[in-house]
Amino acid sequence: MRALLIGVNVVGGLAVLGSYAHGILTHPGTSGAVWGDVPGALRPWYVTSMLLAAVGYFFFSYYVCFVLEPARVRIGADVGFGMFVWCYVAVLVASALWMPLTFAMLDAPSAALWASIRTVLFVVALGSLGILAGVLAAAPRPEGWAHGLAIAGAIAFCIQTVVLDALIWPVYFPR
Repeated sequence: MRALLIGVNVVGGLAVLGSYAHGILTHPGTSGAVWGDVPGALRPWYVTSMLLAAVGYFFFSYYVCFVLEPARVRIGADVGFGMFVWCYVAVLVASALWMPLTFAMLDAPSAALWASIRTVLFVVALGSLGILAGVLAAAPRPEGWAHGLAIAGAIAFCIQTVVLDALIWPVYFPR
C-alpha cells in the first residue's frame, strides 16, 4: 500500500507540474490571466499560502508515506490506510485538470467549463480535508515530531485548497 501511495504521488505530481508547464508554454504571456480579478492586495497572501501549502504537502506526505504503518493504520473504526490513497488521487487528478480547464475557460468561456472548474476545485478541497482528517485521526500514532508537522502542513494545504482556491478564487474569476 505504501508503494502504491508513493507511485500515486510521483505520477500525480508529475501530471500536476506537467499541466502547469503545458498551460504556461501554450499560453505565453497570459499566465497572469489565471488570477482573474483577484485584487492585488490578496495576491501576496496567495503566494505566501502557496509556498506554505507546498512545504506542508511534503510534511504530511512524509508522515503518511514513511512514518505511518499502512497495515496497522485505522482511521476511526472502519477505515484503513487506503483512504489516504483515494484522497491523494482526488487531490492530484483534480489539480492536474485545473490549469487546462482554466485556460480553456479563458479561450472560450462556457457554463460547462465553469462547472468543471468548480468541480475540480471542490474535489481537491474534499481530498485535502480527507487527508487532514486522516492525519488527525490515524491510529496508532507514532511518536515524534513528524505528526505535529504533518498536522501543520495539512492545515496549510487546506487553507490554500479549501479557502483560497475553492471558495475565494472563483468569486474573482470572470465567467
